[in-house]
Amino acid sequence: MRQISPFRYPGGKTWLVPTISAWLRRRRNPLSILIDPFTGGGSVPLGVLCEGLVDGIVLGELDPDVSALWRCVFSPKHEDLCRKIAAFSMTRENVLRELGRDPKTGVDHAFQVLLKNRTFRGGILAPGASLMKVGENGRGVASRWYPETLVKRIKALGALRTAIEFVEGDAFALIKQYLNRKDVAYFIDPPYTVGNGKRAGRRLYTHSELNHSALFELLSRSAGLVLMTYDDCPEAVKMAIHHGFQVERIPMKNTHHEKKYELLISNCGRPA
Repeated sequence: MRQISPFRYPGGKTWLVPTISAWLRRRRNPLSILIDPFTGGGSVPLGVLCEGLVDGIVLGELDPDVSALWRCVFSPKHEDLCRKIAAFSMTRENVLRELGRDPKTGVDHAFQVLLKNRTFRGGILAPGASLMKVGENGRGVASRWYPETLVKRIKALGALRTAIEFVEGDAFALIKQYLNRKDVAYFIDPPYTVGNGKRAGRRLYTHSELNHSALFELLSRSAGLVLMTYDDCPEAVKMAIHHGFQVERIPMKNTHHEKKYELLISNCGRPA
């Protein structure tokens, strides 16, 4: 699956795009909007939009740093961001110097977020994250810095911005706006895990607490389609079944190429 997002995002779902696309193609009635209230790296909604499966997408994100990059990408200022990326000389010293500055503009903020994401271990932006040392093939902080590729992705997304609405704020409030619409689909990938993953969530994400039961209850009232992805754990299965959702376990590979399972939870037929 081709990469669309400029982010390296922990827990990213690029691998899931073909499954979501197939699920949407099986729907009899066309969809107007796909809503992702926990956008993160945005691979799934952006992939679905690029495949022409919806007319538009609505992206929500609570993290102000992640939001800063997306706001810039989906605005005319994305061209300024591309110029900063192309002009930057990637060295450890330059990274530290850039990140030590106070951003004066939205473009400056977006560039610093992208720089952190591409030079910090695992792409982690949460407090406590640190710069890569050895990196891939001994390239250190330059291991994941591909300026030409990043510029290409950002320009492509910038060209789609009229079909994208970005909202910084609470996921629950965004979900409620569309609950009664039958022509929408929700893709829900909360970056906050339940069960044994709570500790990992705190390490990976700035905002790592969520009332999962309230999320299931809210989505159970949706008139539109719902597809959720969760860690494979008994707590999530129990909540899904209690609120009338169907559950499917599907295999995936993590960043260490280890096979594991995740849950796909749907209110409209088997998603996988």
